[in-house]
Amino acid sequence: MYFYKISKHYNVKFLKTFSKLSENGRFLEPTATFIGVNVKRNKTMKKHQDVSSSINKAGEFVRKESSFRNQVEANGEFPPESGRYHLYVSYACPWAHRTLISRKLKGLEDVISYTTVDYLMGENGWRFNDQIPGCTKDPIFGVEYMREIYHKVSPGYDGRITVPVLFDKKAKKIVNNESSEIIRMFNHGFDEFCATEQQRQLDLYPLEKRNEIDEVNAWVYLNINNGVYRSGFATSQEAYDKAVQDLFAHLDKLEDLLSKQRYVTGNTLTEADVRLYTTLVRFDPVYHGHFKCNKKRIIDYPNIWSYLRELYQMPGFGDTTDMEHITKHYQMSHVKINPYGIVYIGPDLDFMAPHDRNEKFPV
Repeated sequence: MYFYKISKHYNVKFLKTFSKLSENGRFLEPTATFIGVNVKRNKTMKKHQDVSSSINKAGEFVRKESSFRNQVEANGEFPPESGRYHLYVSYACPWAHRTLISRKLKGLEDVISYTTVDYLMGENGWRFNDQIPGCTKDPIFGVEYMREIYHKVSPGYDGRITVPVLFDKKAKKIVNNESSEIIRMFNHGFDEFCATEQQRQLDLYPLEKRNEIDEVNAWVYLNINNGVYRSGFATSQEAYDKAVQDLFAHLDKLEDLLSKQRYVTGNTLTEADVRLYTTLVRFDPVYHGHFKCNKKRIIDYPNIWSYLRELYQMPGFGDTTDMEHITKHYQMSHVKINPYGIVYIGPDLDFMAPHDRNEKFPV
């Protein structure tokens, strides 16, 4: 066995079968067989259910529903309290990223604590690893893997181990692991604890816009948020063709929409923008190449690209975006797609370049 370093934190293991590699690991001839990133699986645990395994007989990726769907609400089992709840996230995960943005927009940084898992997802799933910048050990149970928390609070649980997770530190229970519901709890469930009056008044899901927001969320989720995964994880040409065509048809629709208004539901920021941002910001760095979504880049859409830069430059968006975690997670964890775990160099993107949204749509 030979080990070749691909980052300062991880080694990649190869089985040498007539391979010709120089001593410094330079590739000379395509005869080395990749085994995987060398993170050993705990043999006492069932193998982690990788998201890419959710494939139907037609080769289509079908995302499974979240399992924990409780609410934080007054007079309920989980009442709103400052310091009671903890958020488990991955900086790499677009669904978890939604919750970090909403938490910051609503001024809940001192109300709801959070922990970030390692960007590398090995055979045991999400891992707590304080050797990775931005990550810490689990502060509640001191366990090594996210799956151990699921099994502690729900013995016998055999569903997927996902983030984000909103956790009740007092009751030692998982409240919810569905990002779309967590961000709505953050929107008004903790208003009495918001840092400022402006953040308390911020409503990302206003009553008068709910039908429009729900309608936009539906086609954005199916065709863009989940569309990149449907494209990248497809295991048949037909499934890929359908998914990627749906994706770019709806990016074209979005480009037209943003040529007429500042945000996706009008001229005010809503949760629809939060949900869309986390996919758009990952598109050119990851989805374009890694998930074969390469018909166009986001920078090829003038209105979407300007809109994305505006959001990135807002507090809560760019400052919760960690490109190292994003690029390394996808390209090192998805060994079915990228078996050597090599992280590509680009692209160079200037998210801080001036945008024209103020001039086109003055507030």
